[in-house]
Formats: sequence, structure tokens, C-alpha cells
Amino acid sequence: MADLVDSIESVEQLAVVWRAMVLDRDPDADVRDLPGLAVRWADCRFPFWNCVTLTDVGADAEVVGQRLGQAAEIMRAKERPGFLWVFEDLLGEEALAGLAAAAGRVGLAYAFPGVGMAGNLLPLPEPVHPDLTFVRVSTREHLRAYADLNSRAYGFPLEDGRDGLIGSTLWKERVYAYLGMRDGVPVTCAGSVEAEGRLFVALVATDPAWERRGYGEAVTRKALCEGGRATGLSRATLHATAAGSPVYPRIGFTPNSPVRFYGLTG
Repeated sequence: MADLVDSIESVEQLAVVWRAMVLDRDPDADVRDLPGLAVRWADCRFPFWNCVTLTDVGADAEVVGQRLGQAAEIMRAKERPGFLWVFEDLLGEEALAGLAAAAGRVGLAYAFPGVGMAGNLLPLPEPVHPDLTFVRVSTREHLRAYADLNSRAYGFPLEDGRDGLIGSTLWKERVYAYLGMRDGVPVTCAGSVEAEGRLFVALVATDPAWERRGYGEAVTRKALCEGGRATGLSRATLHATAAGSPVYPRIGFTPNSPVRFYGLTG
């Protein structure tokens, strides 16, 4: 694992990018920076746009328990479900050891794992994949295809992904978002967006019917290549699920903090 500097960068990048994403979805969204908590909650059907994150560095078990309780209260007050993100490396040793029990006491259940990653890897060469052509997202139809790929990849109803992305101005104008097309059909997607001197990779997805063909890596390289070309940036960050995490070291990313995602139990 990288040192704590990279883990702090990881949570800060999430807070910056998710602020933009959530406010793009709803200008009246709940976007607050509280002591030890970053709230980024659009209260929409796309659960990734409903997010609370622990932001303390080195907090002890008592403080983490308080933060978990506050996060659960915030989440219960919302109409739509979402996730609490916990970056393991930012917790004190005692707090990390007791995290599962502390979460359970306030009604939070572990959902799935992830990991933060970063790397000084740009510029990248123009990506090529024999099966794919790449199309930049620029229309409502492109956004629908991008949303549907994410819904299929993450097991959400199609309407949930569409509720998060269709109608977005940000994803058509500021995100270097690409669809990978196989015989004219979208099968994979990835986006990168500038965030405080870095490119942040977001919402990489491949249709489950077309996995394990290198499509996700290829389209991620395309999003990074075009984002780097446009911005001149050299460093990139992302947060990967367990399923996607093997792809990114091949591009040049290094893991930093493991991430635990929690949802409400009821």
C-alpha cells in the first residue's frame, strides 16, 4: 500500500469530484462538509450519487463511532438509498479493528469492498483494441447507453442508472467520457474528469456479456489519453471495485487505501 499521503489524496478527490457530479444531477442536492463527514447526496435513484464519506485522519474508535452514527442518521433522513464510504487507511488501528461492530450498532451493514488508486502515468499512447471503436459521449442517446452499461455491470435496474446520468450537462461537456463500440453496439465505457490538478476516472463499466476481453482497460486508456491530451495533466486517481481492480495496475495505477462501502440495514 502507498503511504498516507496517497490515501488522503484519494478521499479528497472523491469529495471534489462527487460534489460536481451530485450538483450536476441536482443543483439543490445535499452537499455539505461537516466535521469528519463529507455529504454528497442527490437523493436520486442512482445509488452512487448518494454518498457520505468519513474524512477524519487517524480518528480513534470513539470518534469513528460518533461519525458512523451521524452518517446513519443522515442516510435515514433521505428518500433514496446510498452508501457510506470508509477509507480504511484513514482510521486509527483500534477504530479499524472495531469498525464492523461499530457500524452494526448504528444500523449500517457492509455492502462491498473497493480500493483507491493513483499514478503518475500520463500521457498514455493512443489506445487500440481490434474489436472496438471509441465514441465520445455527446448526446442524450450516448448518456443512456453509458447509464445502461453501468446499471448492467453493477446490477442496478436500468432506470436507476438513467436517473443519474440522462440529462447531464457535465458528462457531455466536461467529462472525457467514451463508449467502446463493438459492431456499432456499446459494450464498455469510461470517463475521466479534471479535479484539482489530476484526472479522476469514474464509472468504468463493461456489459457482463462482454467481460474478460480487455474492453474495460481499452476504454479507460481512451478516457485517460483524451483527458490528458486536453488538460496536460500527468497524475490520475480512481476508486475501483474488487472486480475492476485488477485492470488498473496494468495501466499504471498503484493501490492506496482499501475502501469499505456500507448501506443501511433497513
